[in-house]
Amino acid sequence: MPRFYCPAPLAIGLTIDLPEAVAHHAHVVRLAPGDTVTLFNGEGGEYTAVLATVDKRRASAEVKAHTARDAELPYAITLAQGLPEGTKMDWIIEKAVELGVAAVQPLAARRCVVRLSGERAEKKLAHWRGVIVAASEQSGRNRLAHLAPVEDFKDWIVQQDLHKRVILTPRAGESLADWARHQPPQALTIMVGPEGGFSAEEEDMALAHGALALAMGPRILRTETAALAALAALNAAWGGM
Repeated sequence: MPRFYCPAPLAIGLTIDLPEAVAHHAHVVRLAPGDTVTLFNGEGGEYTAVLATVDKRRASAEVKAHTARDAELPYAITLAQGLPEGTKMDWIIEKAVELGVAAVQPLAARRCVVRLSGERAEKKLAHWRGVIVAASEQSGRNRLAHLAPVEDFKDWIVQQDLHKRVILTPRAGESLADWARHQPPQALTIMVGPEGGFSAEEEDMALAHGALALAMGPRILRTETAALAALAALNAAWGGM
């Protein structure tokens, strides 16, 4: 059944106008009045609805039923990702959402080639929110991962965080997988550097502010691989797959 994100109040019996992007998608995939779709608004659970009207730019649907279903991990994982080159961040966010990440914090680290600020940063954030929506629709998640504004690493690392922070580094003596096997499931922030990793100064700052240094094993992973391997390792150790 097609799933669409609809950021509006949803309740059984309502007939609602769907967002223009959803209407266009429904038209492109040739959905018609009478077809059944699933809607969610990011507040938990999902709604079964029947399309009432469909054309190129407008569509409406009548909400028929609600299911209190969620597909969230039983522990909140935040991905603090150093900005990579090109479109790698799109891929990282998409796959991280599929793997259950609760929040994404883009970081401007010393070795980042990409620099975002002002209007360009806002456009990127809007684009990444769209990636989160699409990945949530595809993966069956009914809550959207939170996307934080881009922050400079040195400004972000000094902020107080109730979650334990883990910085992934090949310099660490213990692997994330080994550590997780001996820990209870818990809220965690995973820090992944850009191409070339975090600088030694950044790693030292992270440790000075309470971060735990862990490795991803004997091989050096690309930035677009490390975060997803870490999320998969936590899923395997703590459940949620």
